[in-house]
Amino acid sequence: MNGIIFSKPCIENSKDIFNLIKRCGTLDLNSEYLYLLQCSHFKKTCGIAILENEVIGFVSGYFIPDKNDTLFIWQVAVDEKFRGQNIAIKIIIDIYNRNNINNKIKYILSTVSPSNNSSKRVFEKLADNFNTKIENKTLFSLNDFLDSHEEEIQYLIGPINN
Repeated sequence: MNGIIFSKPCIENSKDIFNLIKRCGTLDLNSEYLYLLQCSHFKKTCGIAILENEVIGFVSGYFIPDKNDTLFIWQVAVDEKFRGQNIAIKIIIDIYNRNNINNKIKYILSTVSPSNNSSKRVFEKLADNFNTKIENKTLFSLNDFLDSHEEEIQYLIGPINN
């Protein structure tokens, strides 16, 4: 799709990101304060897709503490009108490209709830894009949560050979 701009977010995007996550309905909605932090403290490892001044996609991420070669992708959201166009993958690749200074990123890590088939496909396509393998294991079981939350399956993509 032409006209989509991929970039890191800024504080002015945080309200739109909050509303995008809210509209998606399937993601855990965090506080507005957290999205402000992601658009300021973590903006280098987060990404947005903007079309005609509207945030249509958001991906949050950070480097795993003590593992600066592993980029953790936390939330992935794409406006329903724009799904099926690989926007999430393009945002993740944009984040990867902006942060892969000196070819230091060797792994991309995420967790996915078993019912989230679209996120599973995103990470499978991402592994294909990097021509590498993907390994899955349960990271957080049902017993790790207080409320009704699905388990979280870890998706480890890599090693990525630059």
